[in-house]
Amino acid sequence: MFKSRVRVIDLETGGNGPTDVCEIGWQDVVLGNDGKWQVTEERGAILVNPGRPISADTMAVHHILDAQVADAPYWKEIASTVLRPPGRVDALAAHRAAFEQRYCTPRFTGGTPWICTWKCALRVWPELPRFSNQMLRYQRMPEGLIHETGLPAHRAMPDAYVTAHHLRDLLNEVSIEQCLIWTGEPGLLPRVPAGPERGKGWDRLSDEVLRAFVRDRDVDVRFSAQTELTRRGDHGQADNADPAQRTLL
Repeated sequence: MFKSRVRVIDLETGGNGPTDVCEIGWQDVVLGNDGKWQVTEERGAILVNPGRPISADTMAVHHILDAQVADAPYWKEIASTVLRPPGRVDALAAHRAAFEQRYCTPRFTGGTPWICTWKCALRVWPELPRFSNQMLRYQRMPEGLIHETGLPAHRAMPDAYVTAHHLRDLLNEVSIEQCLIWTGEPGLLPRVPAGPERGKGWDRLSDEVLRAFVRDRDVDVRFSAQTELTRRGDHGQADNADPAQRTLL
């Protein structure tokens, strides 16, 4: 038996429309009676009919063809089956979960909270140079990750499987409650992501430069700069509305 369960979700899409999902994959991570989180054998994937042709741009990423989804169920028919499985689910998780949340709305999740493994990785492993799902995989080489099960990349089940190993290790370092708190905030970038100050830690920047970053268009940059200013005793609040463009760490 397990004490808690988090279901990791990964989606592949056929475009940018609100129902353009063409595959959903999942992998469960559970808290055992020994107090340790672990990746289970409960995983899978289902092809989904997006209701219109898959774009060439997205086919070039995941290689799912229109013919493969022609007889698949529609998103509204299958989403809740995966997102609200029988038994206990304390949270859903995804790497850069804001993307999955665009499609996995409360209508389908029942309001289950989300954990973003990208935001949590920024906090727990700030020394790492990159934070994409696959870069974390090869930078960290998580224990127990079967290489072949995590392939091909950019398919829903293998990507969820890889993310689940990051989540397991995160939850064995910090509480699920802390991960939920971090997910509710913008990403705390360990370094400046672009521009003349690229690669520098925020603590190396002057107050003047930090205040300029507080006005940046990117919410994660604004939040990270303001966090450093606050640490220095400057408690002016930045506007952390959603940005026009996200960082790609």
